[in-house]
Amino acid sequence: MTTIPNRPLTHAAHTTPAAEHAGSIWRLAWPQTLMMFFHFLIGFADVYVAGQIGDNVQAALGMITQILLFFLIIAIALANGSVSAVSQSLGAGKTVRAVRYINMVMGLVLVASLLLSVLAYPLRGLLLDLLRTPESIRVLASEFLAIYLCLLPVYYLLVASNAVFRAQKKVHIPLLSMILVTGLNAFSDFGLCFGLFGLPRLGAIGLAWATLISVSCGCLFNCLLLLKRGWIQPSAFPPLRWMKSALPYLWMVAWPAGLMQTLWQTAYLVLFAITASLPRGEVVAMAALAAGIRIESILFLPAFAFNMTASILVGHALGQIDPPQAKRIGTMTWALGCLLVSAMGIGVWLMVDPVAGLLTTKTQVQQEIASYLHFNVAAIPFTATSMILGGVFLGAGATRYTMMAIGGTVWCVRLPLAFILGHLVLGRASGIWAAMFISQFIQSLLMAWIFFRRDWTRFSMQAMKHKNSQSSTHS
Repeated sequence: MTTIPNRPLTHAAHTTPAAEHAGSIWRLAWPQTLMMFFHFLIGFADVYVAGQIGDNVQAALGMITQILLFFLIIAIALANGSVSAVSQSLGAGKTVRAVRYINMVMGLVLVASLLLSVLAYPLRGLLLDLLRTPESIRVLASEFLAIYLCLLPVYYLLVASNAVFRAQKKVHIPLLSMILVTGLNAFSDFGLCFGLFGLPRLGAIGLAWATLISVSCGCLFNCLLLLKRGWIQPSAFPPLRWMKSALPYLWMVAWPAGLMQTLWQTAYLVLFAITASLPRGEVVAMAALAAGIRIESILFLPAFAFNMTASILVGHALGQIDPPQAKRIGTMTWALGCLLVSAMGIGVWLMVDPVAGLLTTKTQVQQEIASYLHFNVAAIPFTATSMILGGVFLGAGATRYTMMAIGGTVWCVRLPLAFILGHLVLGRASGIWAAMFISQFIQSLLMAWIFFRRDWTRFSMQAMKHKNSQSSTHS
């Protein structure tokens, strides 16, 4: 009897059709796009209600929100580390290792947030001094900061637990969590600030209490589901010996991610300073920059969703020790994400002038907003490339590539070029907008070169384990 060769079956088992890849990407991307949209609505509701109370409330809220984002860097870094470690562990079929990583990360974010809150609380006055907080908003800003520092532990747990669910491909749970947080935040914003729905009227400080209530409920929702599913439990907390061997990989992924966030946040502060010190039209430029960033952020929502999708799928593929599949998934996620974001960008580009008119009645500011959007919407394909490929590198544990490409470009290209073009060459805001466009283009080229030319899969746990075992054998 003649045996039929099984080569085609083996090939089919190891090669996933493009349509199946696209289906997997879309199933993960659309809930995360919605999740990011609800996250956007949280900030929109806060800014809207603050604007109804007064300009000083908006200013205080904006300043403290930036401080909160800075304090969340540790949580985001550890969450990124957990996505890489947990997704690769599940891809490798090592559920026990995934559970141990989840318990360790949740424990670490809780300890880190408590320490940060305890250390920062008595220093909040000094922090406001360093930021040169205007006296007109200092009291309110101090009250906001005090509540937000108490909020840190639950916010850290919310960020980490959402990342843990994403790593398991359970993206509908973070979506439900953010819907809950968004609804409660809007309800509490209006209720506590204006005394509606039978709630006490607290005025402006109600914004901070609304954030505390809504984030705490979202955190509780996530933690209860993790407990119910057995993903966090005291008996599953890893022993010290295991943690000593597992922490180095988590650290390897987390520190570049945290450093990149730090470089990115501080770079924006410097960019605001460069804009504020323009030779002419600096006030109009500042208004245009603040408004333009808000409009542009809408286009970032699907890009972030594809970023997170890439990290999940690439992590699972590398857990299965399948670098070619990880590269195929990365390529398709980048292509689909760029196509969608670019299509949205074209829509915004065609409506730049009407959109600018919605945000202000001043003609000069409208024109500057339109100028900002023309440069930055044109750069959206490059921005999306950097963001999505950053998710690919996160899933592989190669966050140092993202840190070097994005952090290096922002500090070595964008900021110097913004000063040169904005202050020395053109003497107006369009020089800064041009610098942003050029830096995004260079940044995307670097990220694409790394993706196609460098072996970023070597940072996966399985690849590093194989490398270490080979080193041990040779020694």
